[in-house]
Amino acid sequence: MEHGTNVLFSIGPLEVTGTVTTMWAIIAVLTLLSWLATRRLKDVPGPMQNAAEIAVGYLRKYYEQNLGKEHGRKYFSVFATFFIFIIVCNYSSVLPGAGHITGFAVPTACLSVTVGLGVVAFFTTHTIGVRERGWKRYLASLAKPLYLCVLMLPLNLIEQFIRPASLALRLFGNLYGEETVTENLYAIFPIGLPLIMNVLSLLFCLLQAQVFTMLLSIYVSEAVEEE
Repeated sequence: MEHGTNVLFSIGPLEVTGTVTTMWAIIAVLTLLSWLATRRLKDVPGPMQNAAEIAVGYLRKYYEQNLGKEHGRKYFSVFATFFIFIIVCNYSSVLPGAGHITGFAVPTACLSVTVGLGVVAFFTTHTIGVRERGWKRYLASLAKPLYLCVLMLPLNLIEQFIRPASLALRLFGNLYGEETVTENLYAIFPIGLPLIMNVLSLLFCLLQAQVFTMLLSIYVSEAVEEE
């Protein structure tokens, strides 16, 4: 059964679940932190601005390595948005009260959320590919090599749809599994071991956000590269 299907309240015909309210809270917090970090930029940065600059510098360098300097800077905001949103959603799993049976749901442990991220990643990849190469050249690249176009075109098209599905299922499976294991450990060993798992989760959640955006950057790199 999918995590996050518990309905907390309704707005007209729309049912609002724990997953939705958690995402609203995350978006509100990220918006507030972004505003606080950038509202008064200074030559000598304060703690908030300094932390933001360090994070931006690290992420920009990371994506430039995968996409090249030009495309890395050009589309940095897209990849940084994916990374920050996913990692904050992941880290919400270590907060008290987060779990399958509570109203406070972890968004990335819900399949509908990760599928949504996968769909956005799919359109992001192809929109950037068409923008950089033109739609004729981009579509033609899906049929290469030309002497095998009858065989390669359907295989390449299938691969393009498998990619976002794999992104969604990998993120969901890892987060849902980690959350389930942690909850079971709380039931069996309420003291000690679950705390260790939460500490390991900090690294695990970072890794999952990095893997998602790394694979997305590779897909975009393939979409914009010239033959």
